[in-house]
This record gives sequence, structure tokens and C-alpha cells, in this order.
Amino acid sequence: MVKFLPLFPLNLVAFPGEKLNLHIFEPRYKELVNECLEDNCNFGIPAYIFNKLEGFGTEMKIIKVAKKYEDGRLDIMTEGINVFELVDYENPLKDKLYAAGNVRILDNILDETLDSKSVLIKNIQRLYDLLGIKTATIYSTKYLSFEVGHKVGLSIYEEYELLQITKESERQDFITKHLEKSIPLIMNMEKTKQRIQMNGHFKHMNPLNY
Repeated sequence: MVKFLPLFPLNLVAFPGEKLNLHIFEPRYKELVNECLEDNCNFGIPAYIFNKLEGFGTEMKIIKVAKKYEDGRLDIMTEGINVFELVDYENPLKDKLYAAGNVRILDNILDETLDSKSVLIKNIQRLYDLLGIKTATIYSTKYLSFEVGHKVGLSIYEEYELLQITKESERQDFITKHLEKSIPLIMNMEKTKQRIQMNGHFKHMNPLNY
């Protein structure tokens, strides 16, 4: 499916299902947001992370205008809807201040299994336990990988890679593999921290049987 979207490039990766609050102050984006509100249409956030406009991004829906300022600035609440691939764009769009272009909406194949989901959640909990983080997060079944994508230590480049994966099972596997590499490193860091803290202390060594 191809559709036309106003474009709001940002130095971040937005995921479907993600709530993103934005402060709008540049003239081109004030124009973009006001026209989206008037026409009841969405806009796109293509990732801008390699010092250039990247080919993938997320379609965003404006949920609410939280505040309007006298000088025209706005605080808006948005939600990610779909992942897209940028087909072409014009910057700026004719007679407008902002860029816009055609995008192809990617499929989102929800093919997770209970096993893959449970393994992923178990590893997330291990990570949070190591970091001393308490969470009451309720993991959804629709967007689990995207729900935790910003919360498991992925770099922005890895988040961008995750965004392009169309199958939920493969996204969960991507994050699980990342955690299986990261958790041992964090455990070693914790051991190193403990050794540094024990420097100069008398150590009780258990006898070895050999």
C-alpha cells in the first residue's frame, strides 16, 4: 500500500504503538501539524540517524494537542501506527515549508509464539534484575518487540534495524539474541564493580577440593 505523507524527520526511531510527545516550534513543522489537524491526516517520521534521511520510518497519528502557545508553538501527543519505506519525497513540498513524499506501508506479521514470547520476557526480567530496575510493565501481545524496543539497551542503529523487520517472531528473536549477548557482559561488569569495592579488604577464600 502506497500513500502520501507529510514528513517530519527526527534523530530517533519511533515504533508502532509508541506514544511520542513532541514540542513543535519550527515554522515548517507548525505548518505541517496545523494542516494535519485541519485535514485529520497523519504524518511520517523518517529516521535521520546516519547524517542523512533514511529510507524507513513510522506513520504517526496526532492523538491530542496538549497545549497551544500564543506564538503558534504546540505540544502534541502522537502514536506510531505503521512502519513505512520511503518511495520518494520533495523537500520542501511545492508551496509548503515542509517535506512530503510517497511511502509504502510495510506488513506487520504478528506470528509470535508463546515460547518465543516467554523466553524474551524472561531475558528482559533478568536484565532488569541485574540493573536493579523494578517494573510493572504489562507486555502486550500485539507489539511486544516494539513495546520493549527502547528499553533493552539497543543502540539507535539496532533500533533502526529492528524497525525494518516485518515479522514479530523475527523481531523477538533479534531482541533475545541482543540480550543473550548483553546480559553476560553486564554480569561481568557487576563482578568487576564488586572487586573494585573489595579492594584492600580481607577476603575469605573457600577451600578447593582437587
